[in-house]
Amino acid sequence: MPAGRTGASHKACGGCWEVASGEARARGRNCTFLSQSLSGMSGSKEKRLKSPTQIPLALSDVSETRVQNTACHSERNKLETTYFIHPCHKSDPHVNQCLTEASNHLTSCFRRGIRELDVTQTEPIVIDEISIALGSGPNGYRATFNDIEAYGVSNMSVVGVRTDLDSLQFQLSFFIPKISARAHYKSSGVLIMVQASGGGDYWGQYDGVKAKVYFRARAHHVKGRTFLQVEDMKMDFSVKEIKMGIENLHNGNAVLQAALNLFINTNAQELLQEMKPDIKKKMVMKTTTFMNRLFAKIPYDMWMLE
Repeated sequence: MPAGRTGASHKACGGCWEVASGEARARGRNCTFLSQSLSGMSGSKEKRLKSPTQIPLALSDVSETRVQNTACHSERNKLETTYFIHPCHKSDPHVNQCLTEASNHLTSCFRRGIRELDVTQTEPIVIDEISIALGSGPNGYRATFNDIEAYGVSNMSVVGVRTDLDSLQFQLSFFIPKISARAHYKSSGVLIMVQASGGGDYWGQYDGVKAKVYFRARAHHVKGRTFLQVEDMKMDFSVKEIKMGIENLHNGNAVLQAALNLFINTNAQELLQEMKPDIKKKMVMKTTTFMNRLFAKIPYDMWMLE
């Protein structure tokens, strides 16, 4: 593992990490979603991908190992301003493991805020709106969720990184123990043979979240420094256990509320599949914006050394 320039700064935010790299083979330049089966996890020796390639998004190899990070201490009087950077060497045969550690190091610092990067608050994650449609025709059920606030994402662990540094392709595997969400919702149409038009409050708890994010970047140079910008990003995720429901129905119909909650929890995974396209679209937009803000402030040659 390269020592880089971190020294005490690495200890300030870091902890210990465990890598679980996937074994899926690459088959082209564009990211392709592969199996989303969660039936098992395959651990393997770390591999660097050879260009030209793709980085596949198979969720089955995402470890549920919780990364034990210590909090990022704000010892700015003792540390250099890049205390949140754990640099890696491109020539290191274990560069993917180094990047996994670097990602967790940065994540642990985000929990306390990094004013140098204008990051003062990481939660909640706010999504303006997502929609689902069940059934077709004039009586098909439609629901829209607004002002969604999600908590728990900052407790994520980066459990694996795969890269093709020559073409600037990266894939990060995440595990999040629990995400809780609340939102307002409005609905129309018929559900379980009941007129279910109305609205109220939605809540959800998602345990054992596995996610993969693939992105391809391009390099550009400013005043002798190299910076990255995300050009393409794809994402997929799965949830092991889901509990969700509605409350405070506008019409106060307790019987309808009980029937809807029974239906929702009986069909939680199916409903999540209906929500996923909107969730992924919104999260890709937010993540791309966030990463480009970081890349604009942190030169590539600061965290990836030749």
